[in-house]
Amino acid sequence: MRDELQDICSIAKRKGKYHYADYCFLEVLPPFIEEGIKKCVENGAEFITIIPYFLYPGMKLKDSVKKSAKIGRIRNLKLVIAKPLSYHSMLTEVVIDRINQLKNEQKIRYSNSECDVLVIGHGSSDKNARDALLYTVNSLKPFYRRVAFCFLELDAPNIDEGIRNVLQYNPKIILLLPYFLHKGAHIKRDVIDDVNSALKKYCFKNVFMAKHLGVDEKLVDLVLERSREVEQKIVF
Repeated sequence: MRDELQDICSIAKRKGKYHYADYCFLEVLPPFIEEGIKKCVENGAEFITIIPYFLYPGMKLKDSVKKSAKIGRIRNLKLVIAKPLSYHSMLTEVVIDRINQLKNEQKIRYSNSECDVLVIGHGSSDKNARDALLYTVNSLKPFYRRVAFCFLELDAPNIDEGIRNVLQYNPKIILLLPYFLHKGAHIKRDVIDDVNSALKKYCFKNVFMAKHLGVDEKLVDLVLERSREVEQKIVF
């Protein structure tokens, strides 16, 4: 996860011609938001653009925005907070790239119109997060035979139910897309465990899993677009 974020920051710094670019975390792992902002100041930043690197709106996004804004007020910093990554066609392009990559690596000869895609999201109790995933899912539907969705946790359908729902339409092949930004524990273990557990119950073997979104130039371009959107509104 850290390596991926560091790569994203390095590419964004170069392409966006920023003085400094780094990452921080809302919770669990340091550096946390306060330390991330402090490092920006220590490295000479006079103006800070914060990018909430989230695929979904929800409580974690709201918490990150509130904490960042509070720190900015307390320290009297010139600081702006951009929109998250959600609701953008660039995410659709990245998903399609991941599926094409999978098909090439696995030498899958089915055309896209013969492929069923199951997008696996994290899941949230916040309806806005579900709506953001569905935006991307619906944008994929013109390209494949069927596109369905499921969640790892906190929302329905779960992975088992998602695979079962796809199977009822007699697919030739199922391509799984983990809709996650980072290669954390969910990608390394949780999603794989749930998929394997589900597949043991069904007599269908033609299932392949694509890589998560990870490091991608298009994601960096989306980050830079979000940055410019908010920066252009500010005049000091």
